[in-house]
Amino acid sequence: MNMKRMSLNMLKVLLLTVLLFVLSSVDFLNLRLASGVQAAPAIVLLVAFLHVSVLSYPIIRSRWHGWRLISAIFLLFYGVMYLMTAVEAVYLPEILKPQIVLSLLVNGAISAAVFSICAVWVYGRMKAVDAGQEPNQRLVMPWTQWVWRLALIAIIYVFLYILFGGAIFMPIAAALDPKGLAEASALSLPSWIIPFQAARGLMWAVLALPIIRMMKGRLWEAGLAVALSFAVVMGADQLLSMDMSAGLRFAHIVEIFGENFALGWMIVWLLYRRNGSHR
Repeated sequence: MNMKRMSLNMLKVLLLTVLLFVLSSVDFLNLRLASGVQAAPAIVLLVAFLHVSVLSYPIIRSRWHGWRLISAIFLLFYGVMYLMTAVEAVYLPEILKPQIVLSLLVNGAISAAVFSICAVWVYGRMKAVDAGQEPNQRLVMPWTQWVWRLALIAIIYVFLYILFGGAIFMPIAAALDPKGLAEASALSLPSWIIPFQAARGLMWAVLALPIIRMMKGRLWEAGLAVALSFAVVMGADQLLSMDMSAGLRFAHIVEIFGENFALGWMIVWLLYRRNGSHR
């Protein structure tokens, strides 16, 4: 990539950052400024820049175009940023109350839809630009392969959920904010949390499927796109959790980034492989 193209892409990232900042600043459901931008506009801008930076990569390296690409980016952004957070209301109803979840889903849908359309247009991907692409065999496998691979992904996510919660979040939070950790630990989790997280692992796999299918290049490019999208889109959003102490917020960011980055790579590695090939 030459210097001129790099400069042009950086300009596009900055333009889309401003757009996403504006979208994140509006509470469309209640027609007012969002609470996050009122409390910390600089952090909202930083989060927008991080989101745009990681979401630009799969757009640039996609073999898809037009509404198909727009739908894939919408699913990735909306799913990771909003839907995967909203489903936590199932076992955290005292934190994620119905009004909060409704606002999250409605505002997220509008922001993700507008951003996805504009991002694909800005990067010139509304029409096909590549000709003569070789047949795409990714994700083509017998149903028996799908069953055991998806089951393994569900198990892996439960393992990562327990590992990063116990070995990463807990020690960091205990060192930075022991009082806050004690209060957070007082929240009781339901007995069905493990099967619920296994189902959540399958949801993560679904979010990765369009990216695996549409990316050019080899396994590592699809793996990097999914891992960074999972880790940065959800992890950076935790910077806006102002109701959480700085210590707990930092521990939570490290936990989410590590957990989601590892999960993204593992999902791609398991689903990308076909007859021993990485192509």
